[in-house]
Formats: sequence, C-alpha cells, structure tokens
Amino acid sequence: MDYSAIFSYMYTEIALVGVTAVALIYDLIAGKCGRRAFHGVICALLLLFIAGTVWPYHGETARIFGGMYIYSPSYVIIKSILAIGTLLVFLQADSWLRKEDTEFKRGEFYVLTLSTLLGMDFMISAGHFMMFFIGLELASVPMACLVAFDKYKHNSAEAGAKYILSALFASGLMLYGISFFYGTTGTLYFDDMTSGINGSALQILAMVFFFTGLGFKISLVPFHLWTADTYEGAPTAVTSYLSVVSKAAAAFALMVVLIKVFAPMTEYWQMLLYIVTVLSITVANLFAIRQKNLKRFLAFSSISQAGYIMLAVISGTPYGMTSLIYYVLVYMVANMAAFGVISVIEQNSGGKVGMDDYNGLYRTNPKLAIVMMLAVFSLAGIPPFAGFFSKFFIFAAAFEQGFHVLVFIALINTIISLYYYMLVVKAMFINPNDSPIASFRSDNSTRLSLLLCLAGILVLGIASSVFDGINLYSFGL
Repeated sequence: MDYSAIFSYMYTEIALVGVTAVALIYDLIAGKCGRRAFHGVICALLLLFIAGTVWPYHGETARIFGGMYIYSPSYVIIKSILAIGTLLVFLQADSWLRKEDTEFKRGEFYVLTLSTLLGMDFMISAGHFMMFFIGLELASVPMACLVAFDKYKHNSAEAGAKYILSALFASGLMLYGISFFYGTTGTLYFDDMTSGINGSALQILAMVFFFTGLGFKISLVPFHLWTADTYEGAPTAVTSYLSVVSKAAAAFALMVVLIKVFAPMTEYWQMLLYIVTVLSITVANLFAIRQKNLKRFLAFSSISQAGYIMLAVISGTPYGMTSLIYYVLVYMVANMAAFGVISVIEQNSGGKVGMDDYNGLYRTNPKLAIVMMLAVFSLAGIPPFAGFFSKFFIFAAAFEQGFHVLVFIALINTIISLYYYMLVVKAMFINPNDSPIASFRSDNSTRLSLLLCLAGILVLGIASSVFDGINLYSFGL
C-alpha cells in the first residue's frame, strides 16, 4: 500500500490538522480587522471539514502503520458527529468570545478545542494502547486549559485545577492497568492482545484500572465527583463541549476496546458495567433533583445520560453500537440546545444561571423558553421528540442481550428524571416572578446554533433514514 492510499484512510485527522494550523497561523498574523472575521473563517473551514468527512470514503475496514491506526466506516460517522458538535459549540461561543476580556484569547480557544478534537479522533481509531493513551492525553490536557480559560471569573481556575488533578489520577490508573496487560500478554496491539487474555486475577484488576480512566472521562459513578464543580466553574461553552463531545468520544472508544480487546472477559466487564450503569443513573437522578444551579443540574443530567449510554455498550453488539452513535447524535442536539439557552441568558443577564432566575422566562423571552422546553423534553425521552427514539433503541439493544432487570431499572429512573426535567419547565412557564429576566435579542450565531439543535430534536426522531444510515456503516469495529 503506497503512502497516498495510507493517508487517504487518515483524511479526517489530516484535514483537522490543517484546520488547526490555519487557526494558529491566522491568530498570529491577523490584524484587528482580521480578528473580527476569525469566527466566520474557522466556522467555514470546520463546515467544509464536516462536509468532506460526513460519510466514509472507503467501505471496508483497514489497518495501517502495522495496526497502530484502524479505519472503519463507523469510526468516520462518530468523528463527523463530534465535529458537528464542535461547530455548534463555536457558534454558541461567539458572543462570549467577543467580550473585552476574552476577545484577545479567541485564537487560543479555537486551537485548544480543535486539538482536543484531534486527540479524540486518534483515540477512536487507535489499534494500539500507546496510541490510544496518547490520543486520550491530547484530548485531556488542552481540555484542562479550556476549563480554566476564564480564570478570573466564576471559579474557572478552581474548576481547571480539579479537572486536571482528577484527570492525572485517572490517567495514571489507566496506564498502570495497560502495563499489566502488556506484562501478561507481551503486546499492546489490540488484535494481538486478545489471544493472550485469559481472565486471570491480574488481568481483571488491569481491566478495572483501565475502566477507571475512561469512567472519569465519561463521568460515570463513582468517578463523577469532579463533574458538577467543573461544569459550574468552566465557561458555559466549554461545559457544553465537555458534556457532549468529550463524553461521546470516550463512550465510543470504551465500547470498541471492550468488544475488540476484552472479548474473552465479557462476563467480567458486563458485570462491572451493570453495577456502574445502575449507580450512574440512580445516583445522578437523585442528586439532580436537589440542584438549583442549572449548570450543576445539567452536570448530573449528563451523568445520568452517560449511564443510559452504557446500556448500548453493555449489549456488545453491532446493533448496540448503532444505538450508541444515534443516541450520541440525539443527545448532542438536545444538550447543546439547553446549554445554548443557558449561555445566551448568562451573557445577557449578568450571569444568571439559577433555576429560580428562570421563573417567568416565557413572559419575556418566549422563544428561548420554548427551545429549552423542547430540549428537556428530548433529554427526558418524551415522545415524539428524538430523545424518546434514542432511548428506545438503547433499551432494545440491552434487552435483546438478556439484561431485562437492568432495562427495567433504567425505565424506573426515566420516570424519576421526568420529575426534575419538568422543574425547569415549571419555572419558565408557571412560577411567578415579579422581576423576570429582561427581554433581549440573541446574536445571530447563537440563533443559528439553536435553530440547528431544534431541527435535530424535531427531525431526528421521525427520520428513520438517519438510524438506518448509521446502521449501514456499523458492520465493523
């Protein structure tokens, strides 16, 4: 295979490196007038990138660089979804980045965000644990900078410190577990390691250590303690990115590794996932009820959603993988719609993010209230919105593999989640407020992002061709 053929399989990463390089060079050479067009330039480039990668160029799975990098059509689909999520974050961050205290750091924000996206792409396509770990760190280290980006406001520096310290411990445990696998199998290649895995006590311990690292990235209980404080302290645009894009990449990578590498230990990791899934959904739902800060509220909501995603992972089937990708897509548009509303209100109301601040929002900003209502309806899984269908598919994937009790527990927790999601709707439409948030007009970029998210919430559920299209390319891991 010549180099042109080899690099054609890596066109996603190569194109993303090009976009990142343009952002870095543009930030260095652009003058004051040029910086005003920075947002449009980067969004246009990212849109071209998405257009070029949204469907696979190659229909077959391929291994290049000796198996270090694996190409699969399903990998291209999830990478495209992550890129779409990044574009939505850029659209929602525009008004925040235009403020006086952040405008000079606009280029840094774009470069750091695209760097994390590149790391996630490498992590997804890794066929070797060392490359997997490098991709994970490339995604984690710039993310810590993004969390602490607004270091003089809203406890952002504290949130960044909590994130990086937690990430360091999680990465250390993961690397320790990987070293055990290397010691017992003699290789770090995914394809070769499977034959050396026999389910010994040392390998079970290694799998738990490895799972701990990704459990931190996905915010699964009991690895979730950093989540609420980090989500609250980080800039809202970064919180949105962290809750969707980062979580989706880690969940997909976890499923790939469990199925490909740990296939001989299926009964052990399914038992581990069973416990973690129940804890994540239940604990997160109970804590979400108590929250009065909407960013902390959505933090526990995202932990609960991560537990639902694990239902697709635990199934360990191609149908489960399709359900996971579809769930991530639907969760992305719903969660980013909610964070988009929170962000624009925060920017135009002097930083109001409390649930009580949203009392009577419908009276002054009815369009934003409706978008938030539809977003939480989708997150709760209320038909006919897309969230209902995404939950149905992951429940079906787990039920098909015999996890009947687990699906029943998840259904009970869905009813609990309906209660706390309706608290937001009640605040906006029913609760009285003598001084509600003043009426304002949001910026064009935010309106576009919310419109795209709203279209996704309404259309993805009834457009069965989306799920069928994902399923068509989910034949190989």
